[in-house]
Amino acid sequence: QVQLVESGGGLVQAGGSLRLSCTASARTLSVYAMAWFRQVPGKEREFVGGKRWSGGSTYFADSVAGRFTISSDYAKSTVYLQMNSLKPEETAVYFCAGTNYKSSYSRTYSYTGTYDYWGRGTQVTVSS
Repeated sequence: QVQLVESGGGLVQAGGSLRLSCTASARTLSVYAMAWFRQVPGKEREFVGGKRWSGGSTYFADSVAGRFTISSDYAKSTVYLQMNSLKPEETAVYFCAGTNYKSSYSRTYSYTGTYDYWGRGTQVTVSS
């Protein structure tokens, strides 16, 4: 069983940056792709961006494209979400997710149901 632990959340001013980390415990060889989602109370969990462990392909929600990047360190079993030019409306709990599912259709990876593993989340608060 793969366990995911997020870190790096906190309070930042609008326009600032944060880098979130997600470290996987146990074996990650079966994990094909990782992603970040975010959620505010009363709303559905929203896809932010994702990455296949190998191959370097990344994909993002339109709302964050150009401001957020995702990188990974396979040796450390860690995925990073670099968030720049943050906005107050991006205040949320950010979750890391992993999946064993392989698909050539990138949009598949924007659905919460695709993912087998979830972290507990880390709070990101962007002040205005």
